[in-house]
This record gives sequence, C-alpha cells and structure tokens, in this order.
Amino acid sequence: MKILRNILLVWGVLLTSVFSIYAQNTMIKGFTYDNSNGETLPYCTIQLIGTSYGALSDGKGAFVINKIPAGTYVLKAASLGYTDIIDTIVVKENSTITKRYSLEPASTTLEAVQIHGEGQRKEQETRTSVISVTPKEMSKMPSIGGQPDFAQYLQVLPGIISTGDQGGQLYVRGGTPVQNMLLLDGVILYNPFHSIGIFSVFDMDIMSSADVYTGGFGAEFGGRLSSVMDIKTRDGNKKHISGKVDLSNIESQILLEGPLVKLKDNRKTSLSFILSGKGSYLEQASKIFYPYVGEEGLPYNFLDLYGKLTLATQNGTKLNIFGFNYDDRVNYSSIASYAWNNWGVGANFMIVPGDVPTTIEGSLSYSKYDCTLDDAQYFPKESSMDGFNFNLTFNYYLGKSVLNVGMDVVGYNTDYLYHTALGAPVDINDHTTDLSVFAKFKYNLRNKLLIEPSFRLQYYYSVGEVSPEPRLAVKYNINNKLRLKLAAGLYSQNLISVTSDQDVVSLFSGFMSSPISSELLSDYMINNTDTMKGRLQKSQHVILGLEYDPIPQLSINLEGYYKNFSQLITANRYKMFENDYEFIWERGRAYGGDVTLKYDDKGFYVWFVYSLGWVKRDDGAVRYNPHFDRRHNLNILLSYSFGKRKSWQVDCRWNFGTGFPYTQTLSYYPHYNPVNLNDDYVSNNEDVYFLLADLNQARLPSYHRLDLSAKKKFFLGERNTLELSISFSNIYNYRNIFYVNRTTNNVIYQLPFLYYFGITWRF
Repeated sequence: MKILRNILLVWGVLLTSVFSIYAQNTMIKGFTYDNSNGETLPYCTIQLIGTSYGALSDGKGAFVINKIPAGTYVLKAASLGYTDIIDTIVVKENSTITKRYSLEPASTTLEAVQIHGEGQRKEQETRTSVISVTPKEMSKMPSIGGQPDFAQYLQVLPGIISTGDQGGQLYVRGGTPVQNMLLLDGVILYNPFHSIGIFSVFDMDIMSSADVYTGGFGAEFGGRLSSVMDIKTRDGNKKHISGKVDLSNIESQILLEGPLVKLKDNRKTSLSFILSGKGSYLEQASKIFYPYVGEEGLPYNFLDLYGKLTLATQNGTKLNIFGFNYDDRVNYSSIASYAWNNWGVGANFMIVPGDVPTTIEGSLSYSKYDCTLDDAQYFPKESSMDGFNFNLTFNYYLGKSVLNVGMDVVGYNTDYLYHTALGAPVDINDHTTDLSVFAKFKYNLRNKLLIEPSFRLQYYYSVGEVSPEPRLAVKYNINNKLRLKLAAGLYSQNLISVTSDQDVVSLFSGFMSSPISSELLSDYMINNTDTMKGRLQKSQHVILGLEYDPIPQLSINLEGYYKNFSQLITANRYKMFENDYEFIWERGRAYGGDVTLKYDDKGFYVWFVYSLGWVKRDDGAVRYNPHFDRRHNLNILLSYSFGKRKSWQVDCRWNFGTGFPYTQTLSYYPHYNPVNLNDDYVSNNEDVYFLLADLNQARLPSYHRLDLSAKKKFFLGERNTLELSISFSNIYNYRNIFYVNRTTNNVIYQLPFLYYFGITWRF
C-alpha cells in the first residue's frame, strides 16, 4: 500500500502543477463541428488572419489559442471539404472567449485547403510509427462482403502482418496479438476480430477515427509490449434521424441514429443516440453461393451489436454511455469448433472548464470475454476474462504546446482451463490490478522542432512490481516538404496468452496474468543460468523515420525500427511430466523497415506499402523464428472514383507475403498409455504420436491474393442514396494454407475465389 500511496502522491503533484502554471491568460478556445449532423470536426485550421496566432483542432475538435494581445482580429476556420468561416473577434486583456464553429459541407473541394490543413498537421504532430485511419480512407478498400471493414484496412498498413483470412490474427512489428492493446472509446477489447479475418467487430459507419501505433507510443498508453489501436466512435446525429440498411449475400448491417433532444442555437444541451447491428450468415449462404468449397461450406457466423447515448453542451462538455455485445462462432465438425463472446458497458466524458485552457477526459467501463475450443483430436480448452478499467486525463494547452497528465486503473480476473496429455484438467485463475500515472509534454519550437517527452509509472499490484517507463518522440521539420522523426521508449506487460507450438495455425489463445514463481522457470531457460528479473514481460523500442512530400498529392514515409523483447513468458514446450514447470522465459527481438507511398489526386488513389522484417526468439535452449515471422510483405491498393458527383468507384488490392515458419512432422508412431495395471493392452487401441523436426525450421508457401470491387451510387434526394456493389476476392483462386491437422494431415485452405454483391440504402 505504501507504493500505491506514493504513486497517487506523484499524480497529485503533477495535477496541482497543471492548474498553477497560469494564473491569468488571454485566450480563444472552442470546438469545431460538422453543421450537417452536429458531429465534432477534427483537424480544422484556426488562424487569426495576418498574425502568427493559430491552432489546429485536435481529434475531438477542440482548439485553444492563448497569450493573445488585446485587440480586434479576423479569425478564419477552415477544413478540407467545408466552407470557410470568417469571424471578427474583439479580445480584451485577461479574458477567455469561447467559440463554437459549425462548418458547412462544401459542394466542391478546395485544393488549397487540403494542402494547408494536411501540411499543418504533419508539422505540428510527431506521429512517429502511427497512422490515423478514417472511414473515408477505409472506403478505398475493395468492399469484401459488401462493406469496407477495419480488419481489412489494417492488413494494408505498414508493419502489420496477418496470418490469413480464416482464423487470421494480427502481428505488429514482431509483437503477438496479446501484446497489442485495442481500445474502443477507452474500453480494452481482448478480441476485436472475427474468426474470418476479413471482418472486425466494428461497423465502419460508427467509427470517427482510429490511431494505429505500431511502436514507440507515448506514456498515455501502457500495459502492452508492442502496439496500440485507439478507436473512437462518433456521436449520433444531433439534428435529424438518419441511418443505413446494408444487405449482401453473406452479411447484413443496420444503423439508426438521431436526436432525442435536437441541437439548436438557443438550446444549451442536446441528446442523441446511435444503434448499430451487423451479422453474418456465411455458413448458410456459402452452401448456396459457393458449393465448390466443400460439404461444410464456410462455417463462420457472427453477430455484433453496439449502442450509444450522447449528452452534449454548447461549450463542448460531453457524456457518452454505451454498450456492446460481439459474438463469433466457427464449426468445422471434422477439425474443431470455436466460439467467443465479448460484451461490455461503459461511459466516457469530456469536461471543458470555462476559464482555463484545459479539457478533462475520463472513462469507466466493465467488459467480459469468453472463448472455447472443442478440437476433434485434443481435449477442449476454455478461457475467460472480466474486469474494469478507469482512466482520467487532464489536457492543458500552452500555445502550440500541450501538457497531458493522467492516471489509469485496470482490474481483471482470468480463468484458463485446459487438459494435460493424459486428460487431467488444469484450471488456472487469477485476479490482478494495475495502477499507473503518466505525464506527457509536447513542446513546439517555432513549428521547426517538436519534442515530446513522456513518463509512465506503472504499478502491478498482483506481482508487487513497479515499472518506470520513460518515452520520447521528436520531429524536426527541415522544410515544409521534408521531416525527420524519432520515437523510443520502455514498455511492460503482465498479461500473457497460451498457444500450442504443435498447431501449424492456432485457433485458440488462453489469457492469463503472469504466473506465480512456482509455475515459472526462474533461470533464463533450460541450459542458461542468466536469471530474469521479476515476473513482468518487458520490451524497448527505437524507431527512426523520414517524411517527404515532393508534391502536394504525393507523400512518402520511410521508417526503420528495432524492438527488443528483453523478457517474455511462454508455455513450456519442453514439459513432459506433471511436476514440470508450466512456463518458461524467452528473449526476442524484431527489426526491419517499411516504405509507404500515398498518392491522392482527382479521384485517383494509390497506396503502396513494402515491409521487410525479422522476428527472432531465444529460450536458452534454442533460437528460432516464431510462426508469424514474415520476411517480405507487399500491399498495393488502387482506387478510382469517376462520373457525375463521383458516383462510380473501382477498387483493387493485391497482397504478397513470403511464407511463415512451421515445424515439420518427421514421422508417426503408435503409443499406448495404460491407465492401470488391469488394462488389456493386447486388445485396446493405441494412440498415434508424432516426432517433430527442429522448431520452425521450415517455411509454408508464400501467400498472395487479388481482390477487386466496383460501386455505383444513386442520389435519390438531399439525404437519400442507394449504392450497389459487387466484389471478388482471391480472383485467381490461389490455394493459401489455413490449417493443417497434424494427426490426420487434413489441410484446410484460406478463402478460395469468392464473389459478393450487396445493396446499401443511406437516409
């Protein structure tokens, strides 16, 4: 408890410092909104014309311009695709002016606004090893299944490797799925992707933005070793009822949103809602539309539900209450049946005080995750997690610099049930609580040098360990076309997942907190006396990058990275007897580089990503490449919009990746395990055992796939559109391996050539 008190004391001192920085200040602050639906509008340029005073609204639409001399100014608010707002403002000494700017969507896009707004964001944010994803960018993907999906778009981002379109999981620059943190409005999701890897749990139309950090993330995030995906959902329409109905041959979606209390100029508050549901009937539809895939078809079904209420005030203060339920089912009767469910409820808020340049954000939520695997050859497995998380952050604006101070509390229970080779059940359950405080300061020196030091102090109550984690991000703007950037930091994690090395592709991961010392081999590993320190997993990141915009329509990004996984915990692959250690230590490293090219002009869009990477592990007995080590990965995405009002759109994506490592089967042999001395070993059947080669010394064949889609939009009225779509995946029907049953040698392949057609009505 003494450690806990000290951490809270540090947080209190930081928080007190925030409010004592400025006693008085002259400022203009406010929010930017989309006037068509009342939704906040991020990354608008706010400029006092003829002066150096200005700001860029953040991801929540908030902006602050402070330390302004008294006088009369003309303010301009501008954003890509919106009509500018011009406002005359009289500024008095030591006064605070609060503004609400609702920008009207423009009928034409001004290229000058596009260049200025995007360029200003690049110059004012470090953004090393992070990509911001919007629904507009996701719509450039071939709409496999009828609608573009976040899971599909993640697979074309630099540094992200997918193990396939069936049962595939995402590995980010050498990190495993359990080392990736995914946040939905502040709630931790433990499995955001469905077993058919082209679908996530999110409806693209409820997403506001997603920031994907592939490494080097700041101190506002913690408890994960590799990456962060921070997803924000939008509010419901505050002005009128709207929605969509989407039908395709394999899934359906429905969305409804609108005001319960309308947003009006003479009304101080508004109340809106948004409801979304989507489900797949692929198991049934595949037998009709794809009879060539086999008797079992494609036995993947899911159902996703999401709801949200938003109470908002004119000055930007807001409260959201939301809930979700995500359900997934797979049933390959000859191999395995797999199911998981994730549900949760939560609330988040933003408070905008009237007289200080700050915003206060926080969230409180509870969620539960369950998954089961019934294998035809092995014993069943079960894993569950449930818990809460709470966070509170103070954002203080100092001109073009920002100070963030906050705290996180995460508590969860884990329960993992599996069976030994002899069928004895093993049930491991635990409870843990993590507490952390953090501070981050972004210093902007004349729009030339950005320095963003941050520090996180993480306390893991269940293991009694404190992890101090300094981090740093730097960007140097050589000129308005060329920028250098760097990010580095220390990271820790208490959560682990358990998978089997015997599976060529794993369908199941069991979640646990760090095991107790009696279950964990204390030495570095089997034949090494180098002892690990503590029970936490740890990593260190260094990323160097370069941004270059030779012309306004073209941007090039180069990044090299090194991740050192100095302490990892994994299941003991050498365990032979009941009293052997359950878990062992490992070390690892991942390094490589990415090249990203983006071209966007007059309806023509090109996205090119090439990634070169190495992932290595060392358990003290053997050095090996884990099963997700892909040396080369290439993604090419093309999109073209044309016709009147850009009503036609054609999209194409090609992916190539070299083969993953796997462990070969050298031979099979019969083996009999007597239960007692009276067993009739003459007439009883023997079990089939197999002899394995060295760990992951072979490689699967290379993976590649070509997808195409076309859309046509019909405008039926001011707010009514009808869209027809058709898409094709794996056009040349390449047989990519999905799963190999090591006992029977049965092979299931990734998705074959499939076609999809759908219709979407938006109103």
